[in-house]
Amino acid sequence: MTDDPYGERPARRPRQPRDPRQQPGPVPRTRRPGDPRRARPSAEQPPAWEPDEPREPVRRPAPPRARPPRRAEPPRPSGRRHLEEEPPTEVIDSPPPPPPRPRSRRAEPEPEPVPEDDYYDDLLEDEYYDDEYYDDEYEDEPPPRKRRRGRRVLGWVAALAVIGLLAAGAFYGAQEFLGFGYDDYEGSGEADIVVQVAEGNSTNAIGAKLQEAGVVASAKAFVEASEDDDRVRSVQPGYYVLKTKMSGASAVARLVDPAARKGVLQIRGGTQLDDIIQPDKKVTDGVYALLSKASCADLNGQSTCVPPDALRQAAGTADLTAFGVPPWAAEQAAKAEPARRIEGLVAPGVYDVKPGWNAQELLGAVLKESATRLQATGLPKAADGTGRTPYQILTIASIIEREGVKTDFGKVSRVIFNRLGKDMKLEMDSTINYVLHRPVVTTTPEDRAKAGPYNTYLNKGLPPTPISAPSEEAVEAALKPAEGEWLFFVKCEKNGLSCFAVTNDEHEQNKRDARARGAY
Repeated sequence: MTDDPYGERPARRPRQPRDPRQQPGPVPRTRRPGDPRRARPSAEQPPAWEPDEPREPVRRPAPPRARPPRRAEPPRPSGRRHLEEEPPTEVIDSPPPPPPRPRSRRAEPEPEPVPEDDYYDDLLEDEYYDDEYYDDEYEDEPPPRKRRRGRRVLGWVAALAVIGLLAAGAFYGAQEFLGFGYDDYEGSGEADIVVQVAEGNSTNAIGAKLQEAGVVASAKAFVEASEDDDRVRSVQPGYYVLKTKMSGASAVARLVDPAARKGVLQIRGGTQLDDIIQPDKKVTDGVYALLSKASCADLNGQSTCVPPDALRQAAGTADLTAFGVPPWAAEQAAKAEPARRIEGLVAPGVYDVKPGWNAQELLGAVLKESATRLQATGLPKAADGTGRTPYQILTIASIIEREGVKTDFGKVSRVIFNRLGKDMKLEMDSTINYVLHRPVVTTTPEDRAKAGPYNTYLNKGLPPTPISAPSEEAVEAALKPAEGEWLFFVKCEKNGLSCFAVTNDEHEQNKRDARARGAY
């Protein structure tokens, strides 16, 4: 036992020269700051020597100024563990070490003086960082693994997905092989019922509607029966007359039958409210007649047809705004005679009306959808800059529709605008024939002599209402007429094309040529 304040120390291992110049003696080492095991010995403690023969230690000059004692610092965490007790963290005075023991080794040159700081660092490192002071089992111990939470979550998700697939497969297998899963009626049904198929309805959606209406026992019955009939995918939106308590197969067969669809209303461009009598005495249905026929269906032995007169009366007395007519059109249309108030407000196109609706419901559904289609043409905003109101643009478009073919729409529109701009009478045969319910493009002197608000041979300006249902192309021509100075036109070809003229003499010549060709 020595007087070493740190306790008995093990025998030191021989040190190898590590100086780059192969000089023996201690090698300067870098200090590791913050290590409590590096408490510096007292300044009076002389260095230890290990020469072959005993020799007096070299005394080093005192430092230029006294250094304050180091504060105790917490131990630095380490993977190693001391086998001996930790050295004190305060600087203490300790007696000088024992004189070095002589060694039998060849004489070596005297080592160069080592700076004080590096010497003590070397001494402390040899004492406290010797490999014999550490437990090797802690040095080779691998760091603890970090938990990978993401992989664990993905594992749970995958497990749940597999469980769900297995459950779905088991359910499907039970339906297919055990023979259960949906209810179904037998037979072709009992009472008549109207069911609507909306735009974009899938087979499942149609089946759900049929189940809700009581047509089939379950949507599954309809879906299963429709798998063998591709026509179900081509079913158009509209109203269909089916029966209650039909089997899935019977419901599919009835739905794909064209006779099952009811309430189809088709309005063509140039169609007017009342019927037109052709030269061969045939009748062309007007809007009222077409709408009346669309309302017809036989439900349980009773007809749902609404007569044209009932529709005409409803149009003449009802509030047009409540019917869905746009305000810019309802204000002007209300000034017309009751039988012609909604003329031109039913836009061309295909409509679906439900059999069983009354006159007000039928007109309201058609006029509301027409308002949307008129808005698609740009009205009323598109009329800005034309010098005419939106309702006047609609009236001009209706005349264009009845006077010419689509190829000539732009030129006919220019003739109308040029005549209105010069304060000329329009002198359009179509306006006179409108009240006479004739489709021809010519009139007699007697016809032109009859007084009335639609006689543009006697009255200047536009008629009080449109004279037909104008198409989108006719409205576009009324908004953007072709460029030209024409004031006259006449049908001069059998295919309906017209000849246009700037002067009356040119116009008369065009009329003679048209008669020669048999155009009219």
